[in-house]
This record gives sequence, structure tokens and C-alpha cells, in this order.
Amino acid sequence: MDEEYDVIVLGTGLKECILSGLLSVNGLKVLHMDRNNYYGGESASLNLVQLWKRFRGNDKPPAHLGSSRDYNVDLIPKFMMANGTLVRVLIHTDVSKYLYFKAVDGSYVYNKGKIHKVPATDMEARKSSLMGMFQKLRALKFLTYVQNYNANDPKTHEGMDLTRVTTRNLIAKYRLDDNTVEFIGHALALHRDDLYLNEPALDTVKRMRLYVESCERFQGGTPYIYPLYGLGELPEAFARLSAVYGGTYMLNKPECKVKFNEEGRVVGVMSEGETAKCKKVVCDPSYLPNKVRKVGRVARAIAIMSHPIPNTNDSHSVQVILPQKQLGRKSDMYLFCCSYAHIVAPKGKFIAFVSTEAETDHPQTELKPGINLLGPVDEIFFDIYDRYEPFNEPSLDNCFISKSYDATTHFESTIMDVLNMYTWITGKVLDLSVDLSSVIAAEE
Repeated sequence: MDEEYDVIVLGTGLKECILSGLLSVNGLKVLHMDRNNYYGGESASLNLVQLWKRFRGNDKPPAHLGSSRDYNVDLIPKFMMANGTLVRVLIHTDVSKYLYFKAVDGSYVYNKGKIHKVPATDMEARKSSLMGMFQKLRALKFLTYVQNYNANDPKTHEGMDLTRVTTRNLIAKYRLDDNTVEFIGHALALHRDDLYLNEPALDTVKRMRLYVESCERFQGGTPYIYPLYGLGELPEAFARLSAVYGGTYMLNKPECKVKFNEEGRVVGVMSEGETAKCKKVVCDPSYLPNKVRKVGRVARAIAIMSHPIPNTNDSHSVQVILPQKQLGRKSDMYLFCCSYAHIVAPKGKFIAFVSTEAETDHPQTELKPGINLLGPVDEIFFDIYDRYEPFNEPSLDNCFISKSYDATTHFESTIMDVLNMYTWITGKVLDLSVDLSSVIAAEE
């Protein structure tokens, strides 16, 4: 391997594939390698045989579940916000033309032991039992403020600088009770915990606007869309993009070892006795374990069922958020369900996931509140993995390492990590002012 590359990307997880696509479009010479013989890394979608092999050794899946190839089970399940950043990246890169999406049926929140639909219309809000009448009126005033807020028009600020005023102080002005604050912060703004209350309110306002604008895209009552055939389609689509722009791919390359010079800067990657030279390396945490630190653990249950999640109006695809305080926890829990409607399981079968940040040494026990909402399951698998973040200084070693995937079942935190890495690598900010109407959800 005498060629020198601008960037070598290690691992074909979603983040790494998006970056290899973006960097190739940006004109960089990219070599993309993976120790596995398939795309997706930890964010792959597995068929039934692969799922059994991963979690049950070499067991063969039972025949009553149907054909293995009819399943596409995401290891890192996440929905996309219809107006979100990932959709903008898909359009910016034209990758959207390789994919088909379908709107997600239901968005729900867990409150006082029950699952409630997140209201998507004024009528639903009036009928909802999530809040009392006076709280609904106050919440409506607050939502109107959020909708009218324009950073460039001081008249819409009502005398508040949202870059300085905390969310707690903004909310106090509208006299919202704890129950309403929890709903707004976790079910609309999609915060994972309550740290946001003491942070500038602008981020929460932006998050709420994204939720509402995403709901309006397909008038389906939720802000989420999801690709047909599962998330495994995404890494492959970005890999295709990279290849179109001259990127080179090498799968099944064992023991990819990053090589450094005496100053500690990257000079290349060695595999099978050969070294490919490069100026920069992009990788997931598993390729440079001495440059990352453990910051947490994600616990997840994966269930195969023959029915939708109870109390979700028979929704074929749904997200349910269980706010931390409802469970006496420090962080939220998430339910994610998809089915044959998104072509990830045979007809009549549903794939459900319960995910959370592990807070104890008994993650299976922690997941019980979510699992108890699923009803009877055909099969259930438990997964737990460590979350890592890089602590190296990329300007010194030219190593750009992604963060591990968190427990959330939406993509906003994932894609922000990608965009930050893109800026560090190229010195450019990706222009994401795009025509969102070019992504069309598949018809029923």
C-alpha cells in the first residue's frame, strides 16, 4: 500500500460511514476499513440467524418466528426527527435517494403508571389527561411563546435573553407545575435528564420547535420517521456515497493497528503486515482504546412479539418515553417498537426495544418498568455495553474518535457528534440549509 490517504476511517458504524461520505464529497482521499465482513459495526441491523448467533451462541432460531431474512433487528435502535439534522445531512449529500422512509405511528409518554399519547393537535391536547385545565392553558401560552420566538426579532423575546436565562427561570414565568415541566422537557424537548433546567433556555426552545416542526411534516402525529428495512440501510447508503466520490473500501481487515511517529502523530494504519499511510484517522472507540475513557453503560432489552405495545392504539411503530422521575431514576428510559410495517419483521411480528443508561450493577432489573409495558413476548434478549468518549487532543495526534451511542431512541445527539467531528477534521461547518420536502415518507 504505497498510496497516501488524507483520511483512513476505521469501522463502518453509522457515524464513521456518514463521515467517510461527507469527507469524500469534500474532496478528501478516503480509505475505509473494518475488521468485520459487514457494514454497520455496532449500529448494524441483524437477521434472525445473526441475532441468535450474537446473543445465544450457535442456537438456531425457532421455526415459528418465520424466515430469518425477513428480520432486520437494529442493535442501536433510533428514529429520525422528520425535520432533524440527520435528514438534512441525507438531503445535503443526496443519500436520501437511496432510502425509503415511513412515518412513525405513535409518540407516547409514561406518566403515573400509564402510557399517554403526546398530543399532536389542539383537539388532542384538550382531551389529554396529562394535565389539568389550568395547566393546559399555561402550557399553551408557553408553547405559543416558543413558536413565535425569533432569535433575530427582540419583540418576540418578551424581555428575556434566552442565551442567559435558564430554562427553569423561563418556565417559572409561565407558572408550569412539575408534571407539565417534565412533559415539556422530556417528551417534547427530548432531554435525557433534568440538567437542562439550569442551562440557557435557548437550547430547549430550539428542541421544542424541532419537535413541533417535525410533527407538521407528515401530519402523522409524531415527529419521527424511520427507514424501510431498518437502520442498517444508512451506513451502506453513506458508504455508497463515499465510493461514488472515490472512497476505497476494505472489509474483513483484521487487527487494524494505528501507527504513530515519534511526535505521537498518526502516520498510517497497519493490517495483515501492510501499512496504508495517512494524515488523519477517524474511528470508533474500539480502535484506539488507550485514547478513550468509559463514561457510562447502556442497558437494552430486545423483544420479538406478536402484537403491538399495549395502550398505543395498535401502533405498528412507536416511541414511548419514560421520564426519569416517573421511575425514581437519574435518566430516562425509552421504548421503541417497529414491525412488518417498516419491513423489519414478517407480517404479524413486532420488534420492541427497552433502552436506558445503566445506573446500577443490575441492568436487567432496571429495565423491568419498560419490559412490563410490552405485554407477552415471544423471545427476549439482553444487551449491555460500555459508553466511551475520547479524551485525546486531535490537533496533536490527528485522531478523531467518535463517542459511543447513547440510550436515546432518536438521532439528534448522534448526528451532532458527527457534525462536530466533520468541523474538527475539515475546519468547515457543513451547510445544512436544504429543501426538506425532497425526503418523502413512503405511502402506506
